[in-house]
Amino acid sequence: MLPTHHRTATIHGQKVFYREAGPGDAPVVVLLHGFPSSSHMFRHLVPALADDYHVIATDHIGFGHSAMPKADAFGYTFDNLAKVTAGLLEHLGINRFAVYVHDYGAPIGWRLAVDPAFDVTAIISQSGNAYMEGFAKPFWDDLFAYATDPGRETEPGARAKFSPSTTRWQYENGAPDPSLVSPDTWTLDQLLLERPGNDEIQLALFRDYPTNIAGYPRLQEYFRKSQVPLLAVWGERDEIFGPDGARAFSRDLPDAEVHLLPAGHFALETHLDAISGYIHGFLGRVLT
Repeated sequence: MLPTHHRTATIHGQKVFYREAGPGDAPVVVLLHGFPSSSHMFRHLVPALADDYHVIATDHIGFGHSAMPKADAFGYTFDNLAKVTAGLLEHLGINRFAVYVHDYGAPIGWRLAVDPAFDVTAIISQSGNAYMEGFAKPFWDDLFAYATDPGRETEPGARAKFSPSTTRWQYENGAPDPSLVSPDTWTLDQLLLERPGNDEIQLALFRDYPTNIAGYPRLQEYFRKSQVPLLAVWGERDEIFGPDGARAFSRDLPDAEVHLLPAGHFALETHLDAISGYIHGFLGRVLT
């Protein structure tokens, strides 16, 4: 197993943490994490892919070990998170890569995919949503209510999404055997969420989330025109981004490869071998 390096770079004045492994001359795979996690969710996937690929897994600003400027000192929008990720890739001299997206990583990855500065060779989506069909009820009801009308009436429902019980639920719900999910996962996420000021960061991103939906028509047009190779490896029991979100890719990408696993939102915790196997097979076919 090849070693994983833990590095930082200064991008647009912010410290960005990333994990890196694999041969420098191999095809690049960029892993983009979701809420409420960090690149820690890829701690096992990085070495599983590094034999054949140059793997980069970054922490978004406000998450993990990357910088966490206060909400009044940094514009916490998905546009800005994507700009930082783009800046890191430019810093590393990477403009051609496959991308793995999960949850929040999807709207960041989609912005990179439609950016003509980058050549996205393939997409792997694990609960990385691109269609309205993917939003599972009732999870999103409170978030959409807050994003539409932020205020005293709607904020408690939004804040509940980063409570300790919800963070643990995100990992255990849908898992075929919850004892396979390490408590280190939700414990680490919650500790980082509870840093002073992080609640305002999460609320700012909730308020900005509708911009991602507004970008879906452009993204879906990109899918239709580019026919980019896409693999969806998705937890069939995910009650945040439901399996209809995975099936929807085939509407614009008829050759999309879709696998629904008996797992929840954090499917890597219980199905690492299956997902890494699908990725190796998929990339081995489409990148040749």
